[in-house]
Amino acid sequence: MIMSTGPQSDPWRVEAERAVTGHYDVVVVGCGGVGSGTLYWLSRRTNGSKRILGLEQFELGHSRGGSQDYSRIVRRMYHVEPYAKLAAASLEAWKELEAEAKHQIVVNCGGLFIADTGHPFIKAYIGSGKKFGIRCEHVTGSELRRRYPQFELDDDYEAVIDYEAGIVDAAQANAVHVALARQRGATVVDNCKVIRTRRLPSGMYEIETSCGLVTCEKMIITAGAWSNQVLGNFGVHVPLTVTQEQVQYYSTPHLQDFLPASFPTWIMNFEETSFYGCPMRGLMATKIAIDAGGAAVTGDTRSFTPDRLNTAKCDRFVKKFLPKAYGPKALVKTCLYTMPPDRNFVVDTLSGYGHSNVIICIGAGHAFKFAGVLGKNLTEMALDRQPVDIDREFFSLYRKALTDPNYPDMCRRFGIRPPEEQSKL
Repeated sequence: MIMSTGPQSDPWRVEAERAVTGHYDVVVVGCGGVGSGTLYWLSRRTNGSKRILGLEQFELGHSRGGSQDYSRIVRRMYHVEPYAKLAAASLEAWKELEAEAKHQIVVNCGGLFIADTGHPFIKAYIGSGKKFGIRCEHVTGSELRRRYPQFELDDDYEAVIDYEAGIVDAAQANAVHVALARQRGATVVDNCKVIRTRRLPSGMYEIETSCGLVTCEKMIITAGAWSNQVLGNFGVHVPLTVTQEQVQYYSTPHLQDFLPASFPTWIMNFEETSFYGCPMRGLMATKIAIDAGGAAVTGDTRSFTPDRLNTAKCDRFVKKFLPKAYGPKALVKTCLYTMPPDRNFVVDTLSGYGHSNVIICIGAGHAFKFAGVLGKNLTEMALDRQPVDIDREFFSLYRKALTDPNYPDMCRRFGIRPPEEQSKL
């Protein structure tokens, strides 16, 4: 008989909790996509020369935040320059991880950006492709339908094809990042919540956790929806909107038409809503979702119950534009977005609050594709080096969007609904 062991009787667990004591050079708080990527690059850059600790308040690979799924879009194409530059470095970071792990994590299948003919986004993507030398192509809706007959489109629509886009297996990426970090000596402890943090007279930081007490020279906070809970220890509050989003996986009967070899990732603006989807990967069903269409929640008060209005909206979209994809739902899964008012990343130190050795990264609901390269640049910051891929001013903690209380909140433009308006099954 095979018997499972609980956390208290697991020898690995006991040994890990014993590690939550003493002194570390760097502590990473939050081990989701960006946190696990940071642990990997810290261990790779230092190669055992520094003590590194990763703390995750839930179990590794949990589904409470925004970093766990079968597939996420990766792409080269962005129409905003800081992201366009970062996207190129991101694809390289995934390749470096795959080369070391000897395991494929990213599948190149191409990606589509679809909108009404004449939509300014299309023009912006075409311009970005030319400026940054991205392998892409501008096509009409009818030409797109000829190449990808899964889409029911005519020339009322047009698209840009990003030939460098694909999908990343989120769950595997996190696990591989953590495994290789541990391989180089990093300690990673889950079910270990940060309770409070204070700076000691020596300048070091003392971190009290549910597993023990540690000190460290530097902290990197990658806590997603729980960022402000950790930042509150330093007297810092970032204006963030946390939303409960969801994805639908449709069990299409037309299996071959929606595999990565024959179907791309896609993003489509329709009726002031941004829909997106991925081919089958991991779960043999087609992923379709709405970007930033969920209700405002918190990390602790969110539910795991899908929103029937969101599902109905996706059903209508699929039946209209991707009818062959429609079928029984294999899975409807919720997740969280954590978004500043301008929906741009935050990558900075708390130097403006007197804590230059504390680094913060907030992914704004679209960071997983950048998990590796963000971890790489956070590592450079922790090692007192200049990050080469990050536009520090654009992603600053001290930019106007985060310091001006009158700054327009883009989350409201996306139609984020307050919790009382959320409709649940």
